[in-house]
Amino acid sequence: MTFIFYPRSPLILACPYFMPTHKSEDAAWLHPSRLPLGAGWSGHCCAPNHESTTPSDQSLRDHCNLGYAVACPHLPKERAADAVRFSVARDRGTQLELWFIFERNHRPAGHGKLQYDVAADRWLSLHPNPQIQKMAACYLESYLQRRLALSAQPLSAYPSTLA
Repeated sequence: MTFIFYPRSPLILACPYFMPTHKSEDAAWLHPSRLPLGAGWSGHCCAPNHESTTPSDQSLRDHCNLGYAVACPHLPKERAADAVRFSVARDRGTQLELWFIFERNHRPAGHGKLQYDVAADRWLSLHPNPQIQKMAACYLESYLQRRLALSAQPLSAYPSTLA
């Protein structure tokens, strides 16, 4: 069985200096599944000179979970990327391939792929930056929860293309 999820809107990306730690149950997001990591997350900042700073709820909503946080006082002036985007490129049921893209000034600034074995519940490849790896894990968790929810729905829940 193959599942296809299209990448998120190009305007919402996670901040590359955000270290998510747990899902936020805050109802501030109208459609949390549309967020770059598939849900709203709480966590801490990893920007230079702000390591382990806990952002305010407003910063989490306006900057950390959305990237391109030019108004964030923690964002370094010199940086390789403004935001990072994730998407599932291939879902083979038991193995997933995730793509990540770094952006700087709304342009690609780097990319790569990560692989995950669903059956063994382990990463087959890891990103060398622990922040990016943690964001990938958060995105993957949200994706797998959506996939499970979709597989539990009866076929009658889907619009018929044969009508």
